[in-house]
Amino acid sequence: MPYIRTTVSKELTCESKENLKSKFGQAIALIPGKSEAWLMLAFEDKIDMYFKGDGSKNYAYLEVSLFGSTSDAAYDRLTAALSEIVNEELGIDRENIYIKYEEAEHWGWNGVNF
Repeated sequence: MPYIRTTVSKELTCESKENLKSKFGQAIALIPGKSEAWLMLAFEDKIDMYFKGDGSKNYAYLEVSLFGSTSDAAYDRLTAALSEIVNEELGIDRENIYIKYEEAEHWGWNGVNF
């Protein structure tokens, strides 16, 4: 039950969303037991963003929510992969990307909780 919300300062085209969707779907498998089959994504673009007081560059903020937990090493691998994907697809420098992780003990789907 992973969920990735991507917020960026630049406009996302339909093509870039499709590419991110596909690549995030592959990358989520870096977390043991997770797959694209249960991955939900959300994209938010054209957001005014500032980092270090500077709003002149493109920035990205990703929130990754997982049901359960995983190892630090798995998070390290996913951070590297997501940063690379955003850099390749959107041209946003890795140094301008934040990724936040949240682990959930309870996750609802289809009217019930896991």
